[in-house]
Amino acid sequence: MPQKKHNFIFQAESDRRVKQWHFSLERLLVRIGVLVVIASAALYFSADWLTGILYNTKLTEMQRNYSDLSSTVVNLHNRVETLNSQMSLIEEKDKAVRTYADLPEIDESVRELGIGGFVVNENAKIDNLLPNFTSTITSLEMDIDALTRKVKLELSSYEDIYDKVQENSDRIKSIPTIRPVNGGYLNAGFGYRIDPFDRVNRFHYGQDITVNNGTPIYAPADGVVKIVRYMGGFGKSIMIDHGFGYATFYAHLSKFNIESGKRIKRGDIIGYSGNTGRSTGPHLHYEVHYYGKPQNPLDYFFSGYMDYSAKN
Repeated sequence: MPQKKHNFIFQAESDRRVKQWHFSLERLLVRIGVLVVIASAALYFSADWLTGILYNTKLTEMQRNYSDLSSTVVNLHNRVETLNSQMSLIEEKDKAVRTYADLPEIDESVRELGIGGFVVNENAKIDNLLPNFTSTITSLEMDIDALTRKVKLELSSYEDIYDKVQENSDRIKSIPTIRPVNGGYLNAGFGYRIDPFDRVNRFHYGQDITVNNGTPIYAPADGVVKIVRYMGGFGKSIMIDHGFGYATFYAHLSKFNIESGKRIKRGDIIGYSGNTGRSTGPHLHYEVHYYGKPQNPLDYFFSGYMDYSAKN
């Protein structure tokens, strides 16, 4: 049985004429195949061309980013160098301040190592992306790590200095450094003397200061009042514990101006001079003790006379 052939007719009409195109199935398939091949080739070459454009655009962007990153790294490196220079100045001042605070210097090997820091992350390296930056960034990380350690060390050092200076400040406030009365005359001093009552040679543990009856007596340092009472031959007496081993004693007063247990400041009026107890005339008997051992009060008159009128 003969095979039937299929013909395709394409017709285009206009006002003037009619056009027709006759195609067999085989011819139509061939032409469609040719069109597909042409379209595929065009798409392939256009895709390659478009990929090239995108690649060049991306490459340009990466080069620009590379340049920006390079500038940033260089800037960071310069800033770290500046901070290192400033840290060197801080370390020099730290040595001076530690000497002033009577603290030992930090060993140079300890300064080199510092305290703490952070671990350089090996996974953070960018060998594959920007291999030229690997050594530079690693060096920068190490510089920042060293700087961080030094900063932590200095902070720890300054905490020690602050504590020591605070301790010294409290100690200075506790040392009897001013005369307990304003004016007066120094009479019997610290050491052996002939007792004016029985003419026996005895050790005198304080300093007598002749002043008028009722002369204000000032605390020579901060402290806590321990004794406020009449004590036999000493008459009306006061004892103050100043801390850090220091204590002072006052005798022959005419009147008290404080109570036992009260905390006082340097320059506070604690009482008034008099002639009570075993005394030959109005005066103040003044003693200084350091860890229970009597001291020569004259060694603690650092400031000489003092004007208390502004305070009182």
